[in-house]
Amino acid sequence: MKDQHQGIGMTSQRTRDRLIVRLRDAGVVDERVLEVMASIPRHLFVDEALATRAYEDTALPIGHGQTISQPYIVALMTSVLLGEAPPQRVLEVGTGCGYQTAVLAKLVTEVYTVERLEPLMKSARRRLVGMGHRNIIYRLADGSLGWPEKAPFDAIITTAAAPELPLALREQLNEGGRLIIPVGEDSQELRLIVRTADGFTDELLELVNFVPLVSGKV
Repeated sequence: MKDQHQGIGMTSQRTRDRLIVRLRDAGVVDERVLEVMASIPRHLFVDEALATRAYEDTALPIGHGQTISQPYIVALMTSVLLGEAPPQRVLEVGTGCGYQTAVLAKLVTEVYTVERLEPLMKSARRRLVGMGHRNIIYRLADGSLGWPEKAPFDAIITTAAAPELPLALREQLNEGGRLIIPVGEDSQELRLIVRTADGFTDELLELVNFVPLVSGKV
């Protein structure tokens, strides 16, 4: 199995480059995000049995009922989060396998990431530390509550769908801060919430299909 991963690694830059072409064709134009995604070995974030599918533009299972997000969605959400002026401090709700975390860590100063499922948190942390990321702070907790002790954040990104907008997350934004979150159950909307001097704006980005956000006490 180890040899399989090594073999994938030898050709992964070529396959990553092909994925980036597909993302451009799908309408992703943020070169900051595309450059980072071209540099990250996505096959290391999935089970070895799925490594050959790592550079397809599709979500893949990572165990515990969770998935690694479709690359197009990662690119879209990250582009929206960066905006014109990249945020310094970002909260990620739902570490999962750590792929979105790795993308963020290459683009912002500090990433605070919260995961509800301990096995995923442990493996993601081990993987990300092994890859040399030193600007990520981890927490095992209910992500729908955010991370009040570290708030406010310049941006918050949620990688699983909440049945309704968690007000705790919205309140942990700095003025001008952005929250990108999928909301809904059977029908889900990817929404952008921006905190302004007068309150909040709420914009529908597109219809999506995410796994449900896991909440409750750890």
